[in-house]
Amino acid sequence: MQTQTQSPARLIYLDWIRVAAFGLLILYHVGMFYVTWDWHVKSDHTGHTIEPLMLITNPWRLTLLFLVSGAATRFMADKMSPGMLAGRRSLRLFLPLVFGILVVVPPQSYYEVVEAIGYDRGYPDFWAHYLAADPNFCDADGCLAVPTWNQLWFVAYLLVYTVILAALLALFRAPLLRLGGRLAALPAWLLFLGPILWLAAARLILLSRFEVTHALVDDWYNHAVSFSAFLFGFLTLKDDRVAGAFIRLRWLALVVFLVCYGLYAGYAWAWRADDAVPPEALRATMRLVHAADQWSAIVAVLGFGARHLTRDSRLLRTLTVAVFPFYIVHQTLIVVVGHHLKALHLPALLEASLLIAATALGCWLAFVIARRIGPLGLLLGLGARKAVPPLDPAPAAR
Repeated sequence: MQTQTQSPARLIYLDWIRVAAFGLLILYHVGMFYVTWDWHVKSDHTGHTIEPLMLITNPWRLTLLFLVSGAATRFMADKMSPGMLAGRRSLRLFLPLVFGILVVVPPQSYYEVVEAIGYDRGYPDFWAHYLAADPNFCDADGCLAVPTWNQLWFVAYLLVYTVILAALLALFRAPLLRLGGRLAALPAWLLFLGPILWLAAARLILLSRFEVTHALVDDWYNHAVSFSAFLFGFLTLKDDRVAGAFIRLRWLALVVFLVCYGLYAGYAWAWRADDAVPPEALRATMRLVHAADQWSAIVAVLGFGARHLTRDSRLLRTLTVAVFPFYIVHQTLIVVVGHHLKALHLPALLEASLLIAATALGCWLAFVIARRIGPLGLLLGLGARKAVPPLDPAPAAR
């Protein structure tokens, strides 16, 4: 029988995938400035043009991040007690979450009400009302809920999932890890088909009852997807049998993903009008397609990553640490810079290029400053200063 071989410290390909996934997420949020979907602020160039491109990553990008986060948590859990895991991860996630809600996120809400209702009383006045949970920022579509965590819902959910996992480890560590071994030993076809069926069932049964809210307490479809991905990553991705299965499946998964993406993007484009109501049978079919798109994309990413993204570097180690501060600040940068760029009435391509460049530069500056100021580093998720590697893009000696 094939035996399990585990990496003693980290899996390099997962680090590359995590960095790339966060990069795609930042670009996705830049795209939200330009599509017709609801978002905080909007460009004057808003339209349907790039919506099919946005749908390339829409079904799977955050599920992949929860999966990889679960794997990273496994490496930590194998080196410490459940109580220590819960304590360290809570500190690492809770402080940035609170700081984000109180300081980083409010400018997003401010410019949202400036554009939505013409709020003109200045940011200090808005911030005071924001902290006081003032419900009076309203328009025809309803009232803005403040304070809020906006994109930091991912951090809140990851914090809750980690605490739940630590409790499960404290009570059921041995059976939980045995379950992981059994999942890793499944035939490759089951590792491909089984999650698709789970995701399809969740979408068919839960989505119509529990729309995605990112509000934690009522987000049951999102939990069914995100927590299961987190747990699956924790239980299986450290096992090289799973990586081997995904490597073998990578081309099949890529083909399935491309077919499902074509079907789902065509469906979304055909029914893009706000008042369009597709037949229920078609909606149910597209939920199955969405599930296949979602998991096949993840399998393809993991398979090609495990096959090709195996080279370590100092740049990778730096970016692995930097992506969390990037995630915390990036959306605020996009909203603030995007709002002010709009006033310049630039051509769409120039405006988007400047927005991407300004966001990237702002993220990097936030990271560089945070790594030099200990308390700010903690508030932006860097943890202990000794964990931050030198800023040296040269490949590590091999």
